[in-house]
Amino acid sequence: MVKPLESIRVLDLTNVLAGPFCCHQLVHLGAEVIKVEATGRGDLARQLGADAELNEAGMGVSFLAQNAGKKSVTINLKSERGKALFGRLVESADVLVENFRPGVMTRLGVGYDRLKEIKPDLIYCAISGFGQEGPWIHRPAYDQIIQGASGVMSITGDENSAPLRVGYPVADTVGGMTAAFAIAAALNARPRGAFLDVSMLESVLATMGWVVSNHLIAGVEPSANGNENPTSAPSGTFAAKDGLLNIAANKDEQWVLLSDHLGLSALQSHKDYLTREDRKCNRLALKAELEKVLTTRSARGWAKELNAIGVPAGAVLSVPEILKQPQISERGFLSSFENVPGVGRDIEVVTTGIKLDGEAPSVDAPPPLLGQDNERIWAELGLSPSKIAALQEEGVI
Repeated sequence: MVKPLESIRVLDLTNVLAGPFCCHQLVHLGAEVIKVEATGRGDLARQLGADAELNEAGMGVSFLAQNAGKKSVTINLKSERGKALFGRLVESADVLVENFRPGVMTRLGVGYDRLKEIKPDLIYCAISGFGQEGPWIHRPAYDQIIQGASGVMSITGDENSAPLRVGYPVADTVGGMTAAFAIAAALNARPRGAFLDVSMLESVLATMGWVVSNHLIAGVEPSANGNENPTSAPSGTFAAKDGLLNIAANKDEQWVLLSDHLGLSALQSHKDYLTREDRKCNRLALKAELEKVLTTRSARGWAKELNAIGVPAGAVLSVPEILKQPQISERGFLSSFENVPGVGRDIEVVTTGIKLDGEAPSVDAPPPLLGQDNERIWAELGLSPSKIAALQEEGVI
């Protein structure tokens, strides 16, 4: 497989999730991604995850999740010799990604203006909670903070449970994906060279287009609708005999197909259900009518039947359940690595959800040990083995 970013070198100075997730996309698309980590401790995600022993070993599950295929070097950017060495590394790179608070890199003496002098065509991507300007730029931000600030929590759950946190770090991942998209676009520019300012807050708001636009254009106050799709009905989650079933009969013809199949054709002429707007206004009563039939059979059985007649439907699955499905296992979405150093056992991690010419892009190496590529990368830049050893002894790398 020819990958589109095979000739690109990316310096990944990021921590935890948004930045590492960005670079996770880039490495799978062929870029050489070098994690540039703080000496002694590295990426904070190395200490995070559900396995305490791996956290202690500096190979936490949170780190393993999005760092496969990357290299790792360590450097002390507070050291003058470390900064000089970092400058040499920047000269060899095409892209730099960081997710420090605004101003941190500049205070260290390695901000964009300085690095642009070293490498004029450098694409420098700064991911932060709120962007590089504005009254909130100095606030610390993790995913939870952005979920709350963006309004996401206010529309998650229902009238009794909202505001609720989304069940995974959606703000971090959306911010990382936005950054990867911006970097890929910037790599196509001629001449190259750009400062990319990615705000996690704005990245999340951008994905909330319908909710935001309903407020800005239609004057509708955003609300928490639980498992109901507010744009149509019947569209949402319904009780079946053995669990929950999602049905999205968003089109009038799908409503007709659904009601006919359930033996409820008479509802089509009921005054409360004549139009989509009628059905939306009376959605809970309509849901009760449908569930009288749906609760007689299994969710997966109904899903198979409804999909066959053109009504989108699917059983509500757990994460372990979906990972076992052939739809996932047969498309190369998961990558396996045997006896991973620092982990001591085999692991499986996700890739990207992309296929290139029919093949899922993968990487050859598992997530790296802290500083495992110091000798190779620094030697490539002209440092002798004795010089590398001396710098390690001094705590520079």
